[in-house]
Amino acid sequence: MTQKTAPAKATGTGKTWHATVFAIALGAAGGALFWRLGLPLPWMMGAMCFTTLAAVSGLPMRLPLNLRSVMVAVLGVMLGSAFTPALLDQVGLWSVSLLALIPYLLIATLLCDLYFRRLGQYDQTTAFFAAVPGGLSEMIILGDQRGGDSRTISLAHATRILLVVFTIPFWFRVMYGAGDSTGNALALQLHLPEMPLSELAILALIALVGGLIGRRLPIPAGVLIVPMVLSAVLHLAAVSTVPPPLEVVAAAQIVLGTAIGCRFAGTAARLVGRATVLALGALVILLLVAIAFAFALSALTGLDAEALLLAYAPGGLAEMSLIALAQDIDPAFVSAHHITRIGLVVTLAPALFALLERRRTGKKAR
Repeated sequence: MTQKTAPAKATGTGKTWHATVFAIALGAAGGALFWRLGLPLPWMMGAMCFTTLAAVSGLPMRLPLNLRSVMVAVLGVMLGSAFTPALLDQVGLWSVSLLALIPYLLIATLLCDLYFRRLGQYDQTTAFFAAVPGGLSEMIILGDQRGGDSRTISLAHATRILLVVFTIPFWFRVMYGAGDSTGNALALQLHLPEMPLSELAILALIALVGGLIGRRLPIPAGVLIVPMVLSAVLHLAAVSTVPPPLEVVAAAQIVLGTAIGCRFAGTAARLVGRATVLALGALVILLLVAIAFAFALSALTGLDAEALLLAYAPGGLAEMSLIALAQDIDPAFVSAHHITRIGLVVTLAPALFALLERRRTGKKAR
């Protein structure tokens, strides 16, 4: 059985700005190296790998939540710029795959819950909220409120996201040879010096206003979703015609990758090692379920199997949307499914947990 410990901060530990500067500099160095090597999604993956290793090694690592929120808003603007009028004609075709997220989440959660209880020896509450594929912050809070081990739940989700982000781009590179090394699939993306000042002002305003509104709305991932919606509306209306510049998006990816790595700061290497081993098993389960749904839905609806696989992959909204851009897969399709998944997770997880608790209590009473 797991023992209760103090919850881990999502962005790591560290008491001074030196830890923040060090983390970002290390993340940038990792991103630059991965970019130089021509690896997929280099700026995020390089930053993630370098900072994770440093955090587990005990080096001082810190990334303020406000900085991550700013860069997530930038990514939201970028994702919104990928929406085109042609995409609106396809939304109706997505209804079946969006509805199929409900049985996918039920099957994936129940299988991983059983896995964590049997192999991980987690208590029932910890196992359940560690098993739900999505909603990292929400699952930590809900699990802690119901008596689960918040540190274990945090490690399970953080490790899952890390492994998904690390494996999925290589999967697509090996299997399909798709995607470029820059993580950019938008042909209109410009370098910062090439951007008209008027376009920069519009994009900055979208990120600022959308981010502020998103932080105040009681919705999951609001800091990303609201700027994405505002950006989509303004790009569809041709108020803005280009995505954010390459350098800004690269910086956002570095911060996002660094944030993933900093989640492991202050955590003993032994705990991270055990969490990684268990997360690998859970990831295999989740990917097998995702692959089964992707190919079944592709056969049923005619939708692209690669897009469906990425839409059902058990990673974060921002991370999976970035991978979609890197692999030239419709980011609107992928982000719509992950937004729906997050909403379903936050809505259905408490009800499903209560149902399982009643069933288990009823069996014990007999």
